[in-house]
Amino acid sequence: MPDTVIVVGAGLAGLACAARLHAAGVPVRVLEASDGVGGRVRTDVVDGFRLDRGFQVFNTAYPEAARVLDLDALDLRPFESGLLIFHEGRRERVMLPWRHPAQALSGAFAEIGTVADKAALAALTARDVAAPAGRLRGGPERSTADELRHWRISDAMVERLLRPFLAGVLLERELETSSRFFHLLWRSFARGTLAVPALGMGRIPAQLAVRLPEGALSLETPVRAVTGAGVVTADGAEIPAAAVVIAADPRAAGALAPELEVPAMRAVTTFYHTAPASPLDEAVQILDADAVVTDTLVMTDAAPEYSSDGRALVSTSVLGLHGDGDEPWVRDRLTEIYGDTSSWRHIATYPVEAALPAMPPPLPLRRPVRLGGGRYVCGDHRDTGSSQGALVSGRRAADAVLEDRAR
Repeated sequence: MPDTVIVVGAGLAGLACAARLHAAGVPVRVLEASDGVGGRVRTDVVDGFRLDRGFQVFNTAYPEAARVLDLDALDLRPFESGLLIFHEGRRERVMLPWRHPAQALSGAFAEIGTVADKAALAALTARDVAAPAGRLRGGPERSTADELRHWRISDAMVERLLRPFLAGVLLERELETSSRFFHLLWRSFARGTLAVPALGMGRIPAQLAVRLPEGALSLETPVRAVTGAGVVTADGAEIPAAAVVIAADPRAAGALAPELEVPAMRAVTTFYHTAPASPLDEAVQILDADAVVTDTLVMTDAAPEYSSDGRALVSTSVLGLHGDGDEPWVRDRLTEIYGDTSSWRHIATYPVEAALPAMPPPLPLRRPVRLGGGRYVCGDHRDTGSSQGALVSGRRAADAVLEDRAR
């Protein structure tokens, strides 16, 4: 039997797995169905603008990313650590006081809840920042909505701040996501900084891909089946392998390994507009508390490199699947948020049907990566729905392969 390990899929998980196997001296080959690496994390260049495929950001608090990526080489461009909340024609500013001391009282004076609400949220945040991650992973589990009630945070603060914010992160408004994941997520936002690589989120998988040996990556090579001897590609070619790691998206992974439980997937659509100049001049996310859109921000206020000619690039996300025909009502809302948008131009719409796995309780924070018969699986659906989860799952799958080979 050949010594090569085949990795099916060149998203973050598959690339992290393949790079770790290669570093350990294992012959590896990556088969990717699309025309590029990254899976859901890709960047297109359209009319001189860098458009990430859906709104995505990098969190500097992700420990696995710090271990496996060269963060300096990514040339990260940070966003401000806070939010503008748009509600009934007004903006409320809420900034993290330890990051923005000059605006330390912004949250205290914002009309987002009572003094008791703000004290409860401060206590929750302090606990999550200080507690070991293991304690948060092992804590009681309920829905995020029930968890916020447990912390005595009122419906008013949930509706004005937490639901709009979490909708953009979890891609669901019911707050049915596991409370254990919520606390890990909240911890990462409080500890880290949100940023994008200067040349787009696609630089992250590209950095992993260049660590593979020459000839190890095959694009536009979809896999039709995984067999006991390797894989069969869509054109009927049989490629032998000592082991196969399935790193495709959850639905494709379920087709290749029917015993896998495929999670429900959350959908989101991102609309991109260009403007002659920034309508905000501030690298901060705006939440729509009235739930017309989910969030919007001027990408070029954080990363001017996203534009080739100095014009501004505005990214706006809406839950669910939408098309170009929905752009007029999205623009109407952007006019309410930013002011006159008559000079703006709509340049792209990215509907992402399977953007994030649903994570309701009970949520196993570590799912098995061994499938038996020389087959393994990785992806954020095996850990948590995040770049951190994808990278960790890739490492776990690679380690499982290495352990089994050592036996």
